[in-house]
Amino acid sequence: MSFERASGVILHPTSLPGPFGIGDMGPEAYRWVDFLSSSGCSLWQILPLGPTGYGDSPYQCFSAFAGNPLLVSPELLIAESLLNPDEIKNEVDFPTDRVDFGSVISYKFGILDRSYRHFQENCPSEIQADFSRFKIENSEWLDDYTLFMAIKDEFGGGSWIEWPAQFRRRDPALLRKFRENHKVAIDHHAYRQYLFFRQWLKLRDYAHNQDIKIIGDIPIFVAHDSADVWSHPELFFLDSDGNPTIVAGVPPDYFSPTGQLWGNPLYRWDIHAADNYSWWLSRFKAVLSSVDIVRLDHFRGFAGYWEIPAGEKTAINGRWVPGPGKHFLHKIKEALGDLPIIAEDLGVITKDVDDMRETFGLPGMKILVFAFDSDASNTFLPHQFTRDCVVYTGTHDNDTVLGWYKRVGESERDFARNYLAREGQDISWDLIRMGWASVAVFALAPMQDFLSLNNTARMNYPSTLGGNWVWRMPSEALSEPLRRRISKMNTLYGRGGKKPRDYDSEGA
Repeated sequence: MSFERASGVILHPTSLPGPFGIGDMGPEAYRWVDFLSSSGCSLWQILPLGPTGYGDSPYQCFSAFAGNPLLVSPELLIAESLLNPDEIKNEVDFPTDRVDFGSVISYKFGILDRSYRHFQENCPSEIQADFSRFKIENSEWLDDYTLFMAIKDEFGGGSWIEWPAQFRRRDPALLRKFRENHKVAIDHHAYRQYLFFRQWLKLRDYAHNQDIKIIGDIPIFVAHDSADVWSHPELFFLDSDGNPTIVAGVPPDYFSPTGQLWGNPLYRWDIHAADNYSWWLSRFKAVLSSVDIVRLDHFRGFAGYWEIPAGEKTAINGRWVPGPGKHFLHKIKEALGDLPIIAEDLGVITKDVDDMRETFGLPGMKILVFAFDSDASNTFLPHQFTRDCVVYTGTHDNDTVLGWYKRVGESERDFARNYLAREGQDISWDLIRMGWASVAVFALAPMQDFLSLNNTARMNYPSTLGGNWVWRMPSEALSEPLRRRISKMNTLYGRGGKKPRDYDSEGA
């Protein structure tokens, strides 16, 4: 797919400010879209939007199709008469700089419970009819997901692998009886999904009206504790009890001497291919109904992936196994047409990975905080770029620019200063300028870098549990000076910013 030169910001909705402990799809999200538009940006990149499980990671969700109910805005529920104003009294003194998921989950789910009761007792008939349509139109994934979540609730929230055997193995008579006896619980989970997609699609449409495209994210793997694996065990390498026999990860490298053990179950690609990748097609269609462009995570895994025997404590004892390759992308393209995909081609990249990406005309990723650890041959330096790439100062998995600059040695900092022809006193914006000036078709940076924040604002440390995914943007961050500075950068480097009044002598 041919992309036009543009720029944008990485900011997950959970990081938006607001009074309810976590960013949501309410007024602050609309204010954020207005800010992007007025600064000349036309891209908003987010992380996966699914319902998060253990560890609160958007890359380990209970479903590859469902939305995260924690993002539902109480204020919009009140505006649509789906909640009374006195039902959102804030009993919790939430921190404003981070998400305390423990307190947020109980608080937000309490609000959603009250909204569901309100819906049952007082809801306008047109919303009742819309909810019924939603359930029918999304039954392909919604029926399994809501059943999965209702059973999970019944057994205390634990992983499905700990359920009684008949539930693990989806005994048809047992599941039929459970559906009959737990209609309200199942419907309640459907209602949460209805609210999520009702609010998200309205926000997406508002962004479109402001000429903002949303870049979403498709993780290559899904969580073992998910409706996807439970309802489609034949698509994964599992034993008779549902445990993975082999799991995903990446091999040891310079950054991690024992590799990364992700633990996700691996796909039986032969079964997927025999079915013309129907599950994957459904997944792509679902994501592209919510966003405009997708970042395809761990793109190299479609060419070849690191397979680790289940039970290993590290990723060392794995092996490379061929993935589905071009055949997979051909089938996706046959069904969907042009592929609005950014290939996350980081890590150990071999010729077959580049060939697969180039065959389908997919832009890869360039990360500027990786650019200065060697010499002028480093492929992350802008003089090595071609147009068909997307440049980032960093991603959710990296140091912030300021965090990187403070962490690395003097030789790396010195190379960066010389390459940039800067003193390094405004290093975050020095790298933003370098990315924006490059030939890369898209240039993006995390909001943390626009705010020149250090690693206390970092979103994620891969392969660690606790303290990740919690950063929130200060409410005062969307200032007029920042808007003007971003707009000037976009104007200078032809990425938008069509507002001559912003082009003045102010520093950029």
